[in-house]
Amino acid sequence: MFKKEIYIERRKVLAETVTSGLILLPGNEESPMNYLDNTYHFRQDSTFLYYFGLDQPSLAGVIDADSGEVTVFGDDLTIDMIVWMGTLPKLSVLCKEVGVNNQKPLSELQDTIQEAVSRGRKIHFLPPYRMDNRLKLKNLLNVDFENAEEKASLELVKTVVSQREIKSAEEIAEIDKAVDISAEMHLAAMKMARPGMKESEVAAKVAEVALASNGQMAFPIIATINGQTLHNHYHGNIIKSGDLFLLDAGAETEMHYAGDLSSTFPVDPFFTSRQKEIYQVALDAHQAGVDMLHPGMPFKEVHFTACRKIFDGLKLLGLTKGDTDEAVSEGAHTLFFPCGTGHMMGFDAHDMEDLGEQWVGYDGVPKSTMFGLKSLRLAKPLRPGFVLTIEPGIYFIPELIDLWKAEKKHTSYLNYEEIEKYRGFSGLRNEEDFVITEDGARRLGKKLPVTIEEVEKIREQ
Repeated sequence: MFKKEIYIERRKVLAETVTSGLILLPGNEESPMNYLDNTYHFRQDSTFLYYFGLDQPSLAGVIDADSGEVTVFGDDLTIDMIVWMGTLPKLSVLCKEVGVNNQKPLSELQDTIQEAVSRGRKIHFLPPYRMDNRLKLKNLLNVDFENAEEKASLELVKTVVSQREIKSAEEIAEIDKAVDISAEMHLAAMKMARPGMKESEVAAKVAEVALASNGQMAFPIIATINGQTLHNHYHGNIIKSGDLFLLDAGAETEMHYAGDLSSTFPVDPFFTSRQKEIYQVALDAHQAGVDMLHPGMPFKEVHFTACRKIFDGLKLLGLTKGDTDEAVSEGAHTLFFPCGTGHMMGFDAHDMEDLGEQWVGYDGVPKSTMFGLKSLRLAKPLRPGFVLTIEPGIYFIPELIDLWKAEKKHTSYLNYEEIEKYRGFSGLRNEEDFVITEDGARRLGKKLPVTIEEVEKIREQ
């Protein structure tokens, strides 16, 4: 955890910004996989970690926005728990390490909340993303499962977003560490993958690097020769000569800050000529996006710049045609790039996504419902302290090609005869992580090989 003064200041700002009432921040519980004692890896709620730094289950934090009083509700381990799980410091000791002087048994949480409700005080809580916290809200406030998001405090959501989106120097240092480990994961895959291996062997090596750093995976590994499937978590294919291998993987540090990188490389020592052409188009789009990163720049414009670069590059190869600005405005490029150029990153690989993309990425402006653009998670103007990814890609998705071709969609901009020749190409992307600075942006962590020459040099080894 960070120094206690950091958590004290975060909670102070939160209490001063929320107008009145109690702020309820429940932590996460253990989650059983298939029976009670066989649990998934425990992951504390990110917002709870941000304000309290306590990384164990069955806790709740309450901040009084009127008085500033802070209380952590939770219990010490019983002897049965200690036998199976080992010892931990007393909760009161842990609380003092994060600057909380009031600690009460978890059984008193309901009385505290009900007493505030009886006095007509507002209880602020965030949209729950886990069933156990929906159950807590049902028991504490009689909030129905179906409308828990609607009952959540928009004021609290906006306040938390405004704090968490600006990363402190301590946080950026931790994210740098996460990206360094993530880069080592990708380098291990680049050096290891060979024809005849299973994708799962490469995925296992990638996971080994994260675990050896005393961290975890920030999200499930994407390690695939079928890169046209954007979030492909299947690892059962045999890698063959001529394939492209797409890896999207990131490490989570002990403090739970995330890295998120993608790389694409040939299974053979060298790219084929066709692979080089498409790879370079995507790389040019990537660099065009990076070049636009500076304070005040709407990220939606970064995205559209990458989209236009992809469309122009494919036009030189005969796959697209017509006016680029019109084509991108109408969404013709989304046949090849049906997602967004990047997203916020921090405690979460998709930072604060549980609080709602409309507030995290759009400052409340409604998102587009247009295919492709609706998947852009970040659009608002950039500010110093934002941490984000850049990851434009090019994907040849046979099912999408067949659908659009049958519908004669965007025939003014798409040359389907040429596109058919790339049906089995799969897909590719590179992804890097950046922090917005006062005068531009800085790439975080260790730099991965990204140019064709750099990647082939690694693959020759």
